[in-house]
Amino acid sequence: MKKRSISEALFDIMNYMFLGVLCFSMLYPMIYVIFASLSDPIKIMAYRGPLLKPIDFSLKAYKLLLDYPMIWIGYRNTIIYVVLGTTINMLLTTIGGYVLSRKNLKLKNPIMFFIVFTMYFSGGMIPTYVVIESLGLVDTIWAMILPGAVSTMNLIIMRTGFQTVPESLEESARIDGANDWVILFKIMIPLTMPTIAVMILFYAVGHWNSFFNAILYLRKRELYPLQLVLREILIMSDTMYMQTGVSDAEDRLALTRLIKYAAIVVSTVPILCLYPFLQKYFVKGVLIGAIKE
Repeated sequence: MKKRSISEALFDIMNYMFLGVLCFSMLYPMIYVIFASLSDPIKIMAYRGPLLKPIDFSLKAYKLLLDYPMIWIGYRNTIIYVVLGTTINMLLTTIGGYVLSRKNLKLKNPIMFFIVFTMYFSGGMIPTYVVIESLGLVDTIWAMILPGAVSTMNLIIMRTGFQTVPESLEESARIDGANDWVILFKIMIPLTMPTIAVMILFYAVGHWNSFFNAILYLRKRELYPLQLVLREILIMSDTMYMQTGVSDAEDRLALTRLIKYAAIVVSTVPILCLYPFLQKYFVKGVLIGAIKE
């Protein structure tokens, strides 16, 4: 093995130190929120300085938050939007990407032009709302799913991923009598699974964090997603919708702040649990879908 020089070793040390500080600066806000949400409301308000552990461990904020009925309604709706929306997203994106990756597709270039055109120009918020309303989608779950059923960027990545599959495999399958559906589901999808896993992650996170469409198109509270419910909690000046049992104004303010911390954790942690399972596909999937040799 080649012996490293002092300058190379010093560079590695400085590099690791810089990356360590960078990672800590990104992780600490989340660590602070988690520890603060698990602390006593009065003591955390009076505490000053770095927070590296919960102060007088307490689950009062989570108890009050989870006793709020709209939280569970929001969870239910968000899970429906994520599962149903991601399924429709992947079905349309996969089929569209496969069709657009075929060399014998007629008018492929004009079709791609109009698809890419939508990335730079759109009708705007008001015309889009008029279209959604005229279709009768306002105050329905489809208002949260159909307007963004296909992402142009994800469609292009999926198309490029299918193009990386050797043509010889498709030709061999056609000689054996396979049609396009067999080729898509038996050859293309298994060989581009890293790209598909990344697309699932992108779409699922998008649905989980979606709240703007809910603000525009939903009026019925029973259809609110989790993010819209948490938005209501985060912008409340006090916990008017929760029975805190706290009469003192200062104590109520402290408890309100902790409930906001708990709301952030409740909305963030579930989707973070997906990353460990899809991490190994992430970089590989994006590279496969973004580079065509």
